[in-house]
Amino acid sequence: MPVGTQGTVKSITPAQLREIGPQVILGNTYHLSLRPGDELVARLGGLHEFMGWEGPILTDSGGFQVFSLASMRKITEEGVAFQSHIDGSSHFLSPERAMEIQRNLGSDIVMALDECPPGGLERGPLELSMARTTRWLQRCKDFPLGEHQGLFAINQGSTHLDLRRDHLHQILEIDAVTPFQGFALGGLSVGEPKALMNATLAEFVHELPSDRPRYLMGVGTPEDLLFGIEQGVDLFDCVLPTREARHGRLLTSRGRLNIKNARHREADMPLDPDCGCYTCRTFSRAYLHHLFRAGELLAFTLNTIHNLSYTVGLTRAARLALLDGRFPAFASATRERWITEEP
Repeated sequence: MPVGTQGTVKSITPAQLREIGPQVILGNTYHLSLRPGDELVARLGGLHEFMGWEGPILTDSGGFQVFSLASMRKITEEGVAFQSHIDGSSHFLSPERAMEIQRNLGSDIVMALDECPPGGLERGPLELSMARTTRWLQRCKDFPLGEHQGLFAINQGSTHLDLRRDHLHQILEIDAVTPFQGFALGGLSVGEPKALMNATLAEFVHELPSDRPRYLMGVGTPEDLLFGIEQGVDLFDCVLPTREARHGRLLTSRGRLNIKNARHREADMPLDPDCGCYTCRTFSRAYLHHLFRAGELLAFTLNTIHNLSYTVGLTRAARLALLDGRFPAFASATRERWITEEP
C-alpha cells in the first residue's frame, strides 16, 4: 500500500497511481488533522474527494507519529497530550478523537489508536503499554464509524512471543462480541534486529485469524515483502519505495540501482528491462541520470513511478503465484535474481 501521508503519494498524481494499480493507499490521521484539518476535509467531501482518489484508503491512527514525539508528548489513560511539530500548538489525541478524525476523513480502513512502544522496551513497561492499548481498543470499538468503514485492531508485544499471544487473546475477547475487519502487527521494524523481527513473524503470523486480513505495519523492502508473504501477511505499507526514489535509489528485478552513479551517464537502456511501467518503457537510464544530476523535479516523479510499479508488481506477482500453487519457486527465483544478476 503506497503511503500518502498528507493526502498525496509524494511526487505523483492520482492518475499515475491508477496506472500503477495499488488496491489501497494510506493517509495519516495525525498529519491530516493538523493540516488542513479533518473537519475541513469532511466539509469538502472526505479524503477520497479531496485528493481525487476513487480507490480504498487506509488511515493509521496517528499513534506512531505521536509516540515518536518523545520530548513533545505526555501519555495518560485518557490519551496523549502533544505539541504539533508544525507550530508547537497543543493538542490531545484520545481513542475517541482518533476515531472521530478518521470518520471525518472518510477512510475505508480505520486503525485503532495504540501505544507504539520503542524497540527494546523492558517487559514491565511493555506489559503496561499493552494493557493500555487493549483498553484504548475497546474505546475505539465503542465509537460509531461510517457505514463503509472497517476497524482494524493492532497487536503489540514487541518480539516477545508470549506477550504477543497474551495481547492477541485480549483482542480476540473484544472481537468475539463485535468482529474487527482485520488485524495488524504493530511494534515491529522500530529498531529491533531484523533477524529478531523475522523470527517473531515466522512464529506468530499464522496465529492471527486467517479469515480476515493480516497487516504488517511499516514494512516494505522487497526482501521483507517476500518473507512476510511466506509467513501469511496480506497487507504491507512503507514509505521506502517513494523515499528511495527521491534519493535516486531504484528497486529492480535484478536488485538495487543508484541512478546517480556515473556508469549510467550514457546507458541507453531502461531501468529494468523486465518492467513495463511508464518510466521503463519510455526513458533511458542516461536520461534519468541526467534529470537527477540536474536537479529536475521530473526525476522524482519518474523514479517514484518505477519504484511503486516494481513494489506493487512484486506483490501482485506473489499473489498470482500463491493462487497458482507455485509461490516457493517464485520466491526462490526472485531472490536468486537479486543476488546473481547485475542491475
